[in-house]
Amino acid sequence: IFSIVVFGSIVNECYVNKDSQNTELLCIFNENESACSYGIAIGIIAFFGCIFFFVVDLYFQQISSVKDRKRAVLLDLGFSGFLSFLWFVAFCFLANQWQRTTMSKGVLQGADAARAAITFSFFSIIVWVALAVKALQRYRLGTDMSLFATDQFATDPNAAYPGYPTGSGIETTETYQSPPFTETLDANPKGYQVPAY
Repeated sequence: IFSIVVFGSIVNECYVNKDSQNTELLCIFNENESACSYGIAIGIIAFFGCIFFFVVDLYFQQISSVKDRKRAVLLDLGFSGFLSFLWFVAFCFLANQWQRTTMSKGVLQGADAARAAITFSFFSIIVWVALAVKALQRYRLGTDMSLFATDQFATDPNAAYPGYPTGSGIETTETYQSPPFTETLDANPKGYQVPAY
């Protein structure tokens, strides 16, 4: 949502006329076209990245390959970390260019949109850092719970397969049942009478 606010506000209100005689639209951020283009590009990349990773999260439990799950988590971690950095650059760049902007009638019309783009760029840094931390926790949790178990086994082909853990001690010999269809040692079990013919 933050990415929509950033690129939407820049596209809609951050291109203004310098004066009434000049019909050319200029970027509101110190008339620097790069600032507007960068904000729009990062917003669009973040938006489509969010959609992609939302779909990956929906189908994550259905991914049967352990290696593919690991790749998905690492891709999420890398993308979130990289986008955190890009949003930080966007915030610094937009704030710097806004600070250098000379106020005019055209600039005042889009000032609220420019401030919104800068503010939500800052909020996006926090959100993407949180997503990167969450992906890192998911990766660590996956390795602790043997989600990515194939990487934990020894690569030596002669190495023994790790056995199953031993029981918790709850089961005892008293819960053992005798196999079916076995003869009992008692010829006349209790409660059973041989019919007379």
